[in-house]
Amino acid sequence: MTGLARFSINQMTVRQLSLPELVGACRDLGVPGVGLWREPVRAYGVEAAAGLVRDAGLTVTTLCRGGFLTATGVGERAAALADNRRAVDEAATLGTGTLVLVPGGLPAGSRDLRGARERVAEALAELGPYAGEHGVKLAIEPLHPMFASDRCVVSTLAQALDLAERFPAHQVGVTVDTYHLWWDDTAPAQIARAGAQGRIHAFQLADWITPLPEGVLNGRGQIGDGAIDMREWKGYVEAAGYTGAIEVELFNDALWARDGRELLAETAARFTEHAA
Repeated sequence: MTGLARFSINQMTVRQLSLPELVGACRDLGVPGVGLWREPVRAYGVEAAAGLVRDAGLTVTTLCRGGFLTATGVGERAAALADNRRAVDEAATLGTGTLVLVPGGLPAGSRDLRGARERVAEALAELGPYAGEHGVKLAIEPLHPMFASDRCVVSTLAQALDLAERFPAHQVGVTVDTYHLWWDDTAPAQIARAGAQGRIHAFQLADWITPLPEGVLNGRGQIGDGAIDMREWKGYVEAAGYTGAIEVELFNDALWARDGRELLAETAARFTEHAA
């Protein structure tokens, strides 16, 4: 299959495949990159996973995910920081330079979005230097506003950059995900802002389909099935200087119910049709 030079499949897209199955399918289809998730990687063994991917000639484009840094309790915050340091270590072992961060939602009973974002900044002040020492960049991922209460108090690229700009670009940048940003008409200007500073550390694709399913977390559509012009968004990041991998990251129960190799082949084909 042609047109896959920058294509990366996020492991969650085909989570029905074991890590060895995913690696084998990527090798067979000519998929050059994978974005890995911590839970299945840790279950397989981080060192073993690194060797498996390396031996197959694949590039690990990102590790998902760190973050969830908004807790107020001393013990909870210490545990979150320790877990994120482990995530940095895992990313370095896997050979990827990018750890995607989902900042976290509001603590129970809180309505203070600004305060929660400031706690994220305080955590980044500790994690950024640690990541930099290990050759890993932290990529803050703003999520759609529907996730602000429970998953991510950072809803726009502007908010993500306001946090990232407190730190050197080689420590902290952003993830541009079409699913979460397509609705925001200020996002193209913010992509240019991020690119000018060298802070676009990851670029992910997923389509927006309606009606959203019950339990909107798993509502990401296969690219080409929804409302988002993927080439338009690719144009934005390329104009901003981004030349890295383009990951397809889908959360979708109907897709997960299908044969994983078939889904991977379809996703690669959709990538070449809509984004290559």
